[in-house]
Amino acid sequence: MISYLPFKRFCDLLLSFFFLLLILPLFLIIGVILFYTGEREIFYRQSRIGYRNQPFFILKFATMLKDSPNIGSGNITIRNDPRVTVVGRYLRITKLNEVPQLLNVFKGEMSFVGPRPLPKSSFVKYTKLVRDHIYSNRPGITGIGSLVFRDEESLISFVHELGLDTLEYYKNYIYPYKGKIELWYMDNQSFSVDFKILLATFLKILMPQSKLEFTFFKDLPEIPQSLTKPGILELANARG
Repeated sequence: MISYLPFKRFCDLLLSFFFLLLILPLFLIIGVILFYTGEREIFYRQSRIGYRNQPFFILKFATMLKDSPNIGSGNITIRNDPRVTVVGRYLRITKLNEVPQLLNVFKGEMSFVGPRPLPKSSFVKYTKLVRDHIYSNRPGITGIGSLVFRDEESLISFVHELGLDTLEYYKNYIYPYKGKIELWYMDNQSFSVDFKILLATFLKILMPQSKLEFTFFKDLPEIPQSLTKPGILELANARG
């Protein structure tokens, strides 16, 4: 893996530069549309924990109202969240809102594949073991956690609809499993694994309900019952 990391950074630099040039027209079109709709916000910047646990500002196309963290469910986004703009909804479904992160990759703050960078408030919910290792490599635009939790908004919406505490659910069920699969990635990182993650990411845009990550990676830790809708129903029933 040590010899792979410099090669991975070289590929990140080369490909991010190529894709930035390739999609520049799309970049400009989305920027103009966002400027003349919603609140005239084009980019969303947020401090995240990144490489070697250092903070950096992640870039996305703006998809929500400016004051979203202080409205409704705060930092948690649920399905059909009213804070998401009309244009933002399509950008989030197609994942085009993530395109500006190519600039983060080019600058060396991120990679194409790696654990998703989290806000500090979420990062501290990981165990010390996970916090000490998860960002020893650069965080990614996509990764094994992004694949497994691609429909996280739907899961959290279900938790919310059943009257369960969403923050508690994140802490007790989502973060422990996310930490486990991100550590799996750290132990198995290679060109082959990264290529399969990129391929699965593309295919899941076309087939969002598929579980390609478990087809490609047979030894991936199994999803616990508590992270399925039947399991959430059991939790809700147990709480009365």
